[in-house]
Amino acid sequence: MVVIGAGQAGLSAGYHLNRRGFASALAEPGADRSFVILDAEDRPGGAWLHRWESLTMATVNGIFDLPGFRQTPVDPAAPARQAVPAYFAAFEQQMRLPILRPVTVTSATRADDEPDGELLIDSDSGTWAARAVINATGTWTNPTVPAYPGQESFAGRQLHTKDYTSLDEFTGQRVALVGGGISAVQQLEEISQVAEVFWYTRREPIFRDGGFAPEVEGRDVISKVTADVEAGNLTGSVVSYTHLSWTPYALAAKKRGALVRRPMFTQIEPEGVRNADGTLTPVDTILWATGFRAALGHLDPLTLRNERGGIEMRGTQVAADPRVHLIGFGPSQSTVGANRAGRDAVRSLTKHLHPAIVSS
Repeated sequence: MVVIGAGQAGLSAGYHLNRRGFASALAEPGADRSFVILDAEDRPGGAWLHRWESLTMATVNGIFDLPGFRQTPVDPAAPARQAVPAYFAAFEQQMRLPILRPVTVTSATRADDEPDGELLIDSDSGTWAARAVINATGTWTNPTVPAYPGQESFAGRQLHTKDYTSLDEFTGQRVALVGGGISAVQQLEEISQVAEVFWYTRREPIFRDGGFAPEVEGRDVISKVTADVEAGNLTGSVVSYTHLSWTPYALAAKKRGALVRRPMFTQIEPEGVRNADGTLTPVDTILWATGFRAALGHLDPLTLRNERGGIEMRGTQVAADPRVHLIGFGPSQSTVGANRAGRDAVRSLTKHLHPAIVSS
């Protein structure tokens, strides 16, 4: 068994594999009931290692405990890029998971045409043969940047949320910020403290009144996303299902007068962006806070996608190949969802590979 990725979902899968008696493939190479976790990062933390400096634990939307390992209280002002990786590292040490890093998986292929045959997992550190794969690669390495006319002519700087580190780099600038998601609003509030920011979105952002009730609305959102992935549809952003909330940072941006949305510009020119009304807004930087897509390119040789570009799912299992499970994907992108998906994938694969020993 190979788990690809050691973020929240991959660590959850590792925990549940341990609980079901799977041994470390590092200690028992080739054993039928063994597993290894391949992680592209050089240390624990997953995508959290790359969050921008000013994102604190008070700002993130809650980090659910990893299974069997409660978080210790942390200073709300602590940078998320430090606090979360420290928690993950403690979990890895406690659970003694067989993690190899840094290992970048380049492709997954079928060794033969047998439905229960081996899968070959190629990487920059060698090839693993596995009876099943749990993919937990998340989205961070696959940022979405829309194409716009004149994009290559822009004389200033263009970057994506993935590249954003500190608001200090924008001091005194004029910034076009593109995107209508949670990160976009967070970055808008921050950068508008030191720069003049022009906020562009494709659609009018919808801010929901009142709080978000996970026990009711959360289940409704999960049901909608689950329906999409089970139908093999491409899923939208989280905000496309939940809308935006009046968080403290959204309210702060509104109070400062920064939360003023503009329709998307029609063209990028060397000195700035051409607005929908034909006027030119000169800018120094364009920040694409336009989200991410699931990082699944290494699975393309398995031809799991349908003609619409989606992957039809049954729970965590890919409908086209029961040996492949996707976690931290679709309805399991939240930290609590990733935990549950890790558990569900292990239960399903154990039943598929070793039906006689499944008891829970």
